[in-house]
Amino acid sequence: MMSTYLTFSISISVISWIVGMAVNAILRKTEFYEKKLSNLNFVENKKLNKIIGIGIFKWIVKNTFFKFFNQKLKLKKKIKENDLNKLRSEMTISEIDHLIGFVFVSIFALAKFYNFNFLFGFTIMIVNVLMNLYPSLLQQENKRRINKLINKTVINKVFA
Repeated sequence: MMSTYLTFSISISVISWIVGMAVNAILRKTEFYEKKLSNLNFVENKKLNKIIGIGIFKWIVKNTFFKFFNQKLKLKKKIKENDLNKLRSEMTISEIDHLIGFVFVSIFALAKFYNFNFLFGFTIMIVNVLMNLYPSLLQQENKRRINKLINKTVINKVFA
């Protein structure tokens, strides 16, 4: 029974990536995306990121097969401001894709909770957090780091 729950949870989470990409493709054309969604920041505190395990998650992404998933999110050795802006844009797209996926899968989990199938709903949410929420939080952390680099590049241009 547990293997069925886990299989479904992983499957629906992978499907949610496609749903997230499709919905996000539509949202990117709106003003709401540019003004609100592209600047989300749920966990600004570095200590809290560490407590919830974003560092461990980052290590897993960098050192396992997950590193091959989104090749657009790589930083080259030589950095230009334009490259940083493109990278930040790709990170935002990935972040929002995963957030949409998280909401999509959460609906399934809530339906299981509503039907008093708590173990199934809990299993779905654990997998959902690992496959959708954590990647989104990692992108937010990376975007904050990219923003610092962009600001540093702009400041260096002003004073050069």
